[in-house]
Amino acid sequence: MGLGIKKNDTVLVVAGDEKGKKGRVLTVDVAKNRVVVESVNIIKKHMKPSKQYSQGGIIEKEAPIQRSKVMLLCPKCSQPTRVGNKVLENGKKTRACRKCGEVVD
Repeated sequence: MGLGIKKNDTVLVVAGDEKGKKGRVLTVDVAKNRVVVESVNIIKKHMKPSKQYSQGGIIEKEAPIQRSKVMLLCPKCSQPTRVGNKVLENGKKTRACRKCGEVVD
């Protein structure tokens, strides 16, 4: 079962503390039903010095949020929408906006 939201989609957060924020999807975890959205749900993490973080200290990074809290933003009508399916003339199945009917992919 697909989630309807893929990496690099633009989404709007519709619930929770980050409600109203827009961002690009960085990762999707289908098993846990979670997405990581750019500049949304920022947490502070204490890191020991390592090769990647030579200084160490406190870094800020995005934490995953529940997939049900985000909605896809349609590229054409730029409104939050549910994702529908559409079959093209060549028989290929794609994602489509439920509001304007435009193909998202």
